[in-house]
Amino acid sequence: MSKWSIVLVSAALLSACSGRIVPPGSPSASVPAPVRRPVASTPLPPITNNNAVAGGTNAAGAGLIAGPAVSSLGLDRVRAAKALAAFRLSCRELMRRADQSGLTRGADWQPACTAAQTASDPQAFFATNFETVQVGDGKAFATGYYIPEILGSRERRKGYDVPIYGRPTDLIDVDLGKFSDSLKGKSIRGRVDGRNFVPYYDRAQIESGAMTNAPIIGWAADPVALFFLQVQGSGDVRQPDGSTFRIGYDSQNGRDYTGIGKLMKDRGLLQPGRASMQDIVAWLRANPVQGRDIMRENRSYVFFRVLDGPALGALGLPVTGGITVAADAKFIPLGAPVFLSMDRIDATGLWIAQDTGGAIKGSNRIDTFWGSGREAEAIAGGMSARGTAFILVPRGTLARLQGGASGGTTPQP
Repeated sequence: MSKWSIVLVSAALLSACSGRIVPPGSPSASVPAPVRRPVASTPLPPITNNNAVAGGTNAAGAGLIAGPAVSSLGLDRVRAAKALAAFRLSCRELMRRADQSGLTRGADWQPACTAAQTASDPQAFFATNFETVQVGDGKAFATGYYIPEILGSRERRKGYDVPIYGRPTDLIDVDLGKFSDSLKGKSIRGRVDGRNFVPYYDRAQIESGAMTNAPIIGWAADPVALFFLQVQGSGDVRQPDGSTFRIGYDSQNGRDYTGIGKLMKDRGLLQPGRASMQDIVAWLRANPVQGRDIMRENRSYVFFRVLDGPALGALGLPVTGGITVAADAKFIPLGAPVFLSMDRIDATGLWIAQDTGGAIKGSNRIDTFWGSGREAEAIAGGMSARGTAFILVPRGTLARLQGGASGGTTPQP
């Protein structure tokens, strides 16, 4: 998962939860931000794609078809300007990183990135330098995330005794592509045990004390709060004196993410109509032993670092509320612009894919970032939008892919 939050709406897939998570009795515990009522809009219909492959492992393998001209999308000038600024920041990584989606090569982005440095008309910039592509059936689903806040302390003290771990010194990242060309783009994490490379400790083992090589960068007041902050990937920690420090994703133990909300719903632990984030947190606190065991079924464990500057996404770059989205890098090149045409206005528009997330998997699956504060919480907490996604790629991309094994089609006029 990324460094960032995966705050899914109350019951949308029930794979994560939104909202500020604080210990019982905290002054703000009973005052969650109200969910923002969405303003409906009519999304553009996806383009019929006879090349769509439901089981495609990346964008190129999922079947591509040309989307509408960028100039026809009606880009909002203010939003386009913010997207242009975010795109400029992403250019270095776009040109440097291997694109797991199979859509682009680093050099493909050079012309657009060069033009971005001096562009004064953001709408014209995107219309001139990009074409759109629809991946698979194009049907998009978007949730929202934001920067949450929990109670904690840099030093251990009474009532603050849940460790917030930094990256363990014995956690090893392995780029499998260095061992075999067939494994390019794939990686694993683990540790060395004697002469063997084995999976890293899972959540239950870490919480039971098996891990001994990780620094403790702070102490949380509530294990449930810390659990959800790990799901979200980043947040602010408010100390007893009122000061705060921000922590962000540094690494993860390599284990698969499991959303506990769906587990609880499937087991009948959540009553119909009572599956919001607040309901899940209340149940976990009312049933601490069983709740601990359920949380441990999510074997994924996130390690943090203290952030001194702005909040960063998976590219290691600052993220922008209302502009940054988290996506699956196998289906959207990280750093690329994405146009969402959704059934609610606040999700519709031009975004930049600068983040990833453990629950954000597959084509056209998007998590929209809204920043911090009550307003961001209100929007992210109620975000559940459906519509169509178009990826903006450098002009000529589809023509090049048409001659390869991408399943791409000739761009539409």
